[in-house]
Amino acid sequence: MKLVCSKANLLNGVQTVSKAVPSKTTMSILECILVDATNGEIKLTANDMELGIETTIEGQIVEKGIIALDAKMFLEIVRKLPDSDITIETDASFKVVITCEKAKFTIIGKSGEDFSYLPAVEKDDSIVMSQFTLKEVVRQTIFSISDNDNNKLMTGELFDINGEEFKIVSLDGHRISIRKIQLKNSYSPKKVVVPGKTLNEVSKILPGDADSDVTISFTEKHIVFEFDKTVVVSRLIEGEYFKIDQMLSSDYETKVRVNKKEFLSCIDRATLLVKEGDKKPIIVNITDSGMELKINSALGSMNEEIDIQKQGKDLMIGFNPKFLIDALRVIDDEEVDLYMVNPKAPCFIKNAEESYIYLILPVNFTTVA
Repeated sequence: MKLVCSKANLLNGVQTVSKAVPSKTTMSILECILVDATNGEIKLTANDMELGIETTIEGQIVEKGIIALDAKMFLEIVRKLPDSDITIETDASFKVVITCEKAKFTIIGKSGEDFSYLPAVEKDDSIVMSQFTLKEVVRQTIFSISDNDNNKLMTGELFDINGEEFKIVSLDGHRISIRKIQLKNSYSPKKVVVPGKTLNEVSKILPGDADSDVTISFTEKHIVFEFDKTVVVSRLIEGEYFKIDQMLSSDYETKVRVNKKEFLSCIDRATLLVKEGDKKPIIVNITDSGMELKINSALGSMNEEIDIQKQGKDLMIGFNPKFLIDALRVIDDEEVDLYMVNPKAPCFIKNAEESYIYLILPVNFTTVA
């Protein structure tokens, strides 16, 4: 095999597929990136058996061939080569010579025949949306998946497609994030749970162009994302997702409208007095005169008042400040509405159209603060 391509193209391709190289594995071939130039184009592939990424890069194929290269070493070599054309040559003994200007690396590759290719997926069931939209809805919900593997379903996000509505849901037992968007076309109903890891990696490599689309295809066990010259294949999380509608309520005793930026800045300031890992709640006291935010910790105390528009009863309620910050950071509205019932019931942050809903469970501040 002999290939020539620019450093920029090769580096971009290697960085893209590297997201699917496992950090720990007993199968050394999975630590590799497959370079396949057998069918008239240069394809790079990585696969950890749960998530696989394949991308096609521009370049010249002087001699066809296929080789598997250690991903970490390959990435570092390409990254540190001069900004010029890179030549990759292999021989029958899997010796690989990588040259760029006056730099020359000789490494040993592995047989491409041993590599685990991406599963072939029948793409008869697909939806299309803009790259920007997918990137945004993932950013606006991914923070509330669980990082604890005890409940696998909580480590993923629900994709719920119904007609023209696309709903994405995440939860971790303490909060729920929901985003709803309208698709350009109508699709048959479908519900799948996509691993959070997959969505994180797709978000990182997705350019996010508003004018470019991403096609998402489904099978019983896999989801496929296709955009530009890249294909991402991932296993789905099996099982029935939680019955979210039963957790949502439109009842409230207290409704507060507050300037989002002011509210977020105030909570952010309060967390200066909280050490990492310290579970100190922020106490929110809502009265006719305004909203007072208070925090007490071993480092000191802070309180601040914010102007609000209030409907309903006075209320004192405590929250994990991080949960409020996470939700407020991804809301673009200038003002936000908070709906609450009592100090032990969930707080809802949502807009009138319910295109976003954030449910946050309160904390008992009498015993913690």
